[in-house]
Amino acid sequence: MEDSKQELLSNITFPEDLRKLKVDQLPQLCDELRHDIVQELSVNPGHLASSLGVVELTVALHYVYNTPEDRIVWDVGHQAYGHKILTGRRERFNTNRKLHGIRPFPSPEESEYDSFICGHASNSISAALGMAVADRKRKVVAVIGDGAMSGGLAFEGLNNVSSSPNDMLIILNDNNMSIDLSVGGMKQYLLGMNTNETYNALRFKASHWLSSKGLLKEDRRKGLIRLTNAIKSAISHQQNIFEGMNIRYFGPFDGHNVKELVRILRQLRSMNGPKLLHLHTKKGHGYAPAEAYTPIWHAPGKFDPETGELLKGDTKGQPAKFQEVFGHTLLELAEQNPRIVGVTPAMPTGCSMNIMMQAMPGRTFDVGIAEGHAVTFSAGMAKDGLQPFCNIYSAFAQRAYDNIIHDVAILRLPVVLCLDRAGLVGEDGPTHHGAFDLAFLRPIPNLTICSPLNEHELRRLMYTAQLPDMGPFVIRYPRGGGVLKDWRCPLEPIEVGTGQKLRDGEEVAVLSIGPIGNDVARAVEGTKAAHYDMRFLKPLDENILHEVGRKFRKIVTVENGVRNGGLGSAVLEWMNDHGYQPQVVRLGLPDNFVEHGTVAELQKIIGLDVESIKRAILAP
Repeated sequence: MEDSKQELLSNITFPEDLRKLKVDQLPQLCDELRHDIVQELSVNPGHLASSLGVVELTVALHYVYNTPEDRIVWDVGHQAYGHKILTGRRERFNTNRKLHGIRPFPSPEESEYDSFICGHASNSISAALGMAVADRKRKVVAVIGDGAMSGGLAFEGLNNVSSSPNDMLIILNDNNMSIDLSVGGMKQYLLGMNTNETYNALRFKASHWLSSKGLLKEDRRKGLIRLTNAIKSAISHQQNIFEGMNIRYFGPFDGHNVKELVRILRQLRSMNGPKLLHLHTKKGHGYAPAEAYTPIWHAPGKFDPETGELLKGDTKGQPAKFQEVFGHTLLELAEQNPRIVGVTPAMPTGCSMNIMMQAMPGRTFDVGIAEGHAVTFSAGMAKDGLQPFCNIYSAFAQRAYDNIIHDVAILRLPVVLCLDRAGLVGEDGPTHHGAFDLAFLRPIPNLTICSPLNEHELRRLMYTAQLPDMGPFVIRYPRGGGVLKDWRCPLEPIEVGTGQKLRDGEEVAVLSIGPIGNDVARAVEGTKAAHYDMRFLKPLDENILHEVGRKFRKIVTVENGVRNGGLGSAVLEWMNDHGYQPQVVRLGLPDNFVEHGTVAELQKIIGLDVESIKRAILAP
């Protein structure tokens, strides 16, 4: 990548500075902005390829629209780094994703230019519509990717956009990608969309002329849209899904031609009624390594900006990541059990289901950004004899709560929910911490809920989950590396509802669940405390609890999830119900959203690191 002197970017602090430039200067500004993003992310890792793909769109939006009075609602903040740099955060951008630094995703709590929170996909249309209805004087733009458009909430928003009076603009950033390649019918529809260029140009000019003459006001607009839709369908032999919903469609256009984008946006800004602008972009655009293989460059870690070489630390001899152990074990189980299928909502690489996908493509399903559908789709397969392993990141499983209750638990269907990224995830912050799964799943009848201490336990729990008559089975595990260098072990069952005593002791018993038990093992060193790995949140090991209730005056529970409603609450309730009265100290995530930072930094702040656990054990 060629060096840039940042001649223009260095003079831009806020969008009002950007608007002082001439249109002919914008391509140079885009080059400088792209260079700035690449240079910074090479040493301070983050989401690279998505932001590179929308540099021209970002510049054009802030050039044409009067932000922050006008609203730009981003859908998933992966693509918003250029937006941050242009809205007063360039000097602090080197703190992005760091403790007490710039937040990983846009948030109105950080900047007035951040119209809405956008850590999870598919919410932009609904949020933008609400803003557009609340104030018809301001201009509102929702920027949504083709991957996010597959989410159910996006379709719900579109349905309401077509029937609620509004003047909002939806920009469909179509790059054929989410993190991995986009999948499903929407992807195929967008790939196959055949818009006649001559017709499209004439229609765009005609719409602008009609709007300038006041002929596209609300009372006349829908009739004219239906007329032009009918004409277009006759010409192209194709019905446009958006125009079919009475949303005027423009495109597709080149999303990397910034001067053309400015021209188009200026004309669309003055038009009444809901509109959709379809742009073709390339994820990673302008940086050859990121263009070549976008899944890796979605969040590549540190790299050499000149060569594109990824600068990975020395991982030789280090434990594998939990998700890698999951991926290899799933394939191993699938080779033994022909009923096993894999399901993931747009995360085959992230959760390592791509391992089975490559070996058994006919038995793995990437359903796109659609967590609720992933669960109910799995339930349907389970109802007719298959054994689905449905892998969803913990924070995204929140969006499938009703599906878990209504479509899986009530019928006691044998769906294995594998919740990756459970607990603190680090730099992605509060929208991505897997904080709530233990607490929100525990009240649901018919669920078995467990968390492995290490990789061997993960493999054995996965094996147990697919045995006959197990019913709905939840396995949660954290992001990143485990603790065992040799993770392979025999696949053997674990009796459901049993924990294990890891260390005998006196006076104090520490009860943990999941891999955080390894931190507890270090914390109890030099103390007289006993340590139990509960392994299962539901059903609880009542033999252990009776032993602990009879023997110990103090219990410390430790979990990598919210204190309220999780393991600690379950133990406290059980002790009360069975007449035991120990002192119960609950350690876990607090009753507030935990900020971003490294996992070690966050554990120390919330009192979940080894030293804090030891202090809780030794406290009178």
